Amino acid sequence: MQTSQNHKVTVQEMESNCWPPNLEQYCTLDSSSGVQNSSSTASFSPNGSPVSQPNNSCPMDLRRSPDNTCCSPVSDSCVTDNEHDLSHMIRQLETAMLGTDSDNIDVHAIMASGRSTEVSIESERWKYMMEMIAQGDLKELLCACAKAIENKDMHLTDCLMTQLRQMVSVSGEPKQRLGAYMLEGLVARLAASGSSIYKSLRCKEPASSELLSYMHILYEICPYFKFGYMSANGAIAEAMKDESRVHIIDFQIAQGSQWLTLIHALAARPGGPPSIRITGIDDSTSAYARGGGLEIVRQRLSKVAELCKVPFEFHAAAISATDVQLENLRIQPGEAIAVNFAMMLHHMPDESVGAQNHRDRLLRLAKSLSPKVVTLVEQEANTNTAPFVPRFLETMNHFLPIFESIDVSLPRDHKERINVEQHCLAREIVNIIACEGPERVERHELLGKWRSRFIMAGFKPFPLSSFVNSTIKTLLQSYCDKYTLEDKDGVLFLGWMNRAIVASCAWRC
Repeated sequence: MQTSQNHKVTVQEMESNCWPPNLEQYCTLDSSSGVQNSSSTASFSPNGSPVSQPNNSCPMDLRRSPDNTCCSPVSDSCVTDNEHDLSHMIRQLETAMLGTDSDNIDVHAIMASGRSTEVSIESERWKYMMEMIAQGDLKELLCACAKAIENKDMHLTDCLMTQLRQMVSVSGEPKQRLGAYMLEGLVARLAASGSSIYKSLRCKEPASSELLSYMHILYEICPYFKFGYMSANGAIAEAMKDESRVHIIDFQIAQGSQWLTLIHALAARPGGPPSIRITGIDDSTSAYARGGGLEIVRQRLSKVAELCKVPFEFHAAAISATDVQLENLRIQPGEAIAVNFAMMLHHMPDESVGAQNHRDRLLRLAKSLSPKVVTLVEQEANTNTAPFVPRFLETMNHFLPIFESIDVSLPRDHKERINVEQHCLAREIVNIIACEGPERVERHELLGKWRSRFIMAGFKPFPLSSFVNSTIKTLLQSYCDKYTLEDKDGVLFLGWMNRAIVASCAWRC
């Protein structure tokens, strides 16, 4: 297996490819050819790195205007034209400052000295970069590439991407695998092909049954989803222990898997089970993963409820969460309401995206229902309003432990591992890196920010019980001992080697 150490290069080797900048390479297209844009054809090779390439026929002009957001061809005579323009500007400067007598001050010498200083600074910068490349630090190089893209330094970006492609691999170590998808995100961002996560990753869509299989594998090998479902169900069961009519509103029902265990738990309640009504809110992604509409979920849950002898009703709300209004929920008098936000609120745009702050709107809608409990499960990461480069670093730090945990649970040569990571994780990574504005739907927030939103909406903390805590600890015993569980003021954090990955908490009116 190849590691980043195998891809170390000498400073001289990299300098032959990247330094000094080859102006001919970037000034060979005819100016009449028009603007050329290309999308990233993002396909992942099972044998190595992403095979998508930025459009290298598009010149990465070192003198691009900051306003020129597209990669536009320049004239094949750009070098001589710029030299002529520079001489003309110098003569204008001489005339403006000195009139016709320029002998007293050697403006040409001053300008030449300035250019020499710039070249010296640039040379030192490239020397540092070459040393970093020689060290083979994948994380540092990925961050340097992100910074180069932010600074519109296209020549440096191209050189770094060339080197990074040799260092990443979708079948390598966790850092190499994550690096492959992060590099793909950078390619998609550079090529302006990140309008959506599906366009950014143009791999063949799996059949719905295959995607469901990948999601189920991830569900089984890592406890992240089970942790969220179990902790939320524990809070709901405790809040509903004395209620005879329970209405659960799930804002992202997906397969409905979360409610299988809760139905069993409520069926065994002393004094008999309550009647249960579940409102399942749908979205197109969930429908695609199921291979059909919400009728599949209704049949699945109804069958379990019948076996457990629990009175059950399912209300399908086939509508995006951003469009949900009070009338879609069909609230009935006398029922105790539980609202479930399991790993879905981070998909809602907030005030940083536009005037429609659906994130806070849904919390106010939930508050208006006077629920007995509201559960929140979210990834513990800050990718919502963070600027591009800090967001890139945060994404790397958040997902690397996840890839490491998969590495422990699923052999690296497992034939489905690449599919699991590609279809369940890579699209989210690429969306965070490549997309901006409304197209960036993966917008995670830290628990502190969620706490502020809930308090502002009028909620109070509903600390998770010690029973829920002990149940999660029992769950983790069947997994690697590198998973950690921390209880902070009634909020549970599931982590990997003390890096918090998922947070779960509950709220009441």
